[in-house]
Amino acid sequence: MRTPLDVLTLDELRRRTSVKWRAFDPDVLPLFVAEMDVAPCEAVVDAVTAALRAGDTGYDVGTAYGEAYARFAERRWGWSFDASTSRTLPDVMLAIVEVLRVLTAPGDAIVVNPPVYPPFYGCTANEGRRVVDAPLGTDGRLDLGALERAFADATGVAANGSGPGSGRRAVWLVCNPQNPTGTIHTPAELDAGLALAARYGVRVVADEIHAPLTRPGLDGRPATTHTPLLAVPGSERAVAIVSASKAWNLPGIKAAAAVAGPDAADDLRRIPEEASHGVQHVSVLAHVAALDHGEAWLDAVLAGVERNAWLLADLLTEHLPEVGYRPGEATYLAWLDCRGIDGVPSSDGAPAPARDPRGWFLDRARVALEDGRRFGPGGEGHVRLNLATGVDVLTEAVERMGTSLARS
Repeated sequence: MRTPLDVLTLDELRRRTSVKWRAFDPDVLPLFVAEMDVAPCEAVVDAVTAALRAGDTGYDVGTAYGEAYARFAERRWGWSFDASTSRTLPDVMLAIVEVLRVLTAPGDAIVVNPPVYPPFYGCTANEGRRVVDAPLGTDGRLDLGALERAFADATGVAANGSGPGSGRRAVWLVCNPQNPTGTIHTPAELDAGLALAARYGVRVVADEIHAPLTRPGLDGRPATTHTPLLAVPGSERAVAIVSASKAWNLPGIKAAAAVAGPDAADDLRRIPEEASHGVQHVSVLAHVAALDHGEAWLDAVLAGVERNAWLLADLLTEHLPEVGYRPGEATYLAWLDCRGIDGVPSSDGAPAPARDPRGWFLDRARVALEDGRRFGPGGEGHVRLNLATGVDVLTEAVERMGTSLARS
């Protein structure tokens, strides 16, 4: 099976100048940041080329982004929304920040579910908001008990949802699907979370940047599908942030849309007009082309990601059996539990693998992974690995990691 992940050689990839290929020395295999080692979607290349040739490089206007995403969502998940109330914004995290500014004030609380995308912490703290953790359960799924305790903390309302509370506003910022675990929140989980949020007066904002990156179901394995938050009853006051950037490997051509439930449309209108000034028109054209004409390319990429997810399981069994791993339901990211690696004595001051697996594998295997500690509570002893690469690169990376322990 040949996919867009199998087109480019490592030498060709190393000619790229993005952070993935410039952050480390050339002998390091970079599997850390969420950039795919993929041949580009031709529909996107054509759209950007045509825009540059036509000089269509002015300011963006209108709701073309939301309209394209609505068409994609209808085809993919049977979910439709009123794109006329969407807001096109420069990227997902900037969109989240703008929505949080409307829904909360400095000192208000933002509830998150660690381990989770690190900017959920940094961007909210930079806005003067208080982060309250509601960690995922040991199964990687939403822990409704932890969520209710966090809502009570965030609002000052008694744990049974009664009482006057603190009078402060709060938001549940949910990553759907979850980065880094690859968990897809089920309709029942989202329904229960929304019901708790309503009981405590907590608004809900979903980051759905990984939504298109589900599993197609190969070799008899079940396919997975994303449930848009706004498709769940009870989400009328919620907001979802959507983007094509992760699924079509466009992190350097940023764009996103904020989509409101019917009772949250006025909140999006309160986002200042200046927030849209950073939207790049060519980025919007690229994303619209991906959403409208890039589904076949996406499906081919997803086939490669699923293949790699199960290949990784086999490689770890062979070379690193102490590492815990379960292929996720979505994303092209793998969450590796390295806490089972026995401590390896070291006389040269190198980090012990169980305590600092990221440092160990970078120093000893020359493989760059994301440090799980950046993802908040529950990330200790973990690393995140990018599956969106060729078979040869993935195989060599795991072999190097295994050898680094065998030689120590």
